[in-house]
Amino acid sequence: MAEFSGISSEHEAFIAGQKIFFVGTAAPEGRVNIAVKDMASLSVIGPNRILWLNLTGAENETAAHLLESKRMTIMWCSFEKRPLVLRAYGSAEVVHLADEEWDVCAEVIAPAPGARQYVNLAVDFVLTSCGFGVPLYAFNGHRDTLRRWAIGRGDDGLREHWAEYNAVSLDGKPTRITA
Repeated sequence: MAEFSGISSEHEAFIAGQKIFFVGTAAPEGRVNIAVKDMASLSVIGPNRILWLNLTGAENETAAHLLESKRMTIMWCSFEKRPLVLRAYGSAEVVHLADEEWDVCAEVIAPAPGARQYVNLAVDFVLTSCGFGVPLYAFNGHRDTLRRWAIGRGDDGLREHWAEYNAVSLDGKPTRITA
């Protein structure tokens, strides 16, 4: 185990080589959420900043949690090659389509079909561990299902989905998605 105050160039290279990452958030009360994301939606901006594009899904726990508590952890683990687990801890903010910062974020990561929010993480602590217990898996490719679904829904259909499924968390907390 090793501790760092930011993301080093070695960490950034490791992150770039991964296919997925996991995001953990929790409001002061209620359920803890862990979500898996595709690496195509993430960019390391510097040693203390990560930006990722949150695509439309079945729920919107991350956005709800971050309104009450800015704490977030992003984790990568190597399923191939060298074993390693890397966690970036920090404070995050959600940027919605109606927010002024959206266009700035869109210059870093272009919105994909189903783009719902950007999440901007200020990293204050990085932890690595061995990853010896993580099994080996072979990567077979990315799924195209979510992109095709979002395109099929169209902008109006996505807004309807947000209103029905993404406006509040599983614990009934607002997400600001429809604001």
